Amino acid sequence: QVQLVESGGNSVQAGGSLKLSCVGSGYTYCMGWFRQAPGKEREGVAVLRGDSGARDSESVKDRFGISKDNAKNTLYLQMSSLKPEDTAMYYCAADTSGACRFTLRLEASDFEYWGQGTQVTVSS
Repeated sequence: QVQLVESGGNSVQAGGSLKLSCVGSGYTYCMGWFRQAPGKEREGVAVLRGDSGARDSESVKDRFGISKDNAKNTLYLQMSSLKPEDTAMYYCAADTSGACRFTLRLEASDFEYWGQGTQVTVSS
């Protein structure tokens, strides 16, 4: 059983920065960040497989960075140059089944544990 608790969401102006955190418990093969805006499907933002790979969505490439502090079992998402279209609920997710072991995808179906979400609102 993995528990995930996100924090760091806030309201910021366009061009600003935020850093999201997700404290997890238990072993995971991969962890990731997903987001869902009202009326839209959940989309993958960035995923990380231990120390062996990371993948970002094209929409956030060069603006967002995913990282993990293994000592603290905490996943981070550093977000910069935020845009109004980045407004969404951001969710942390974990894969403990190994679905991501050979192919790292931005697919929600690869992740079986989810946090409660943290809201990011970017105003123009």
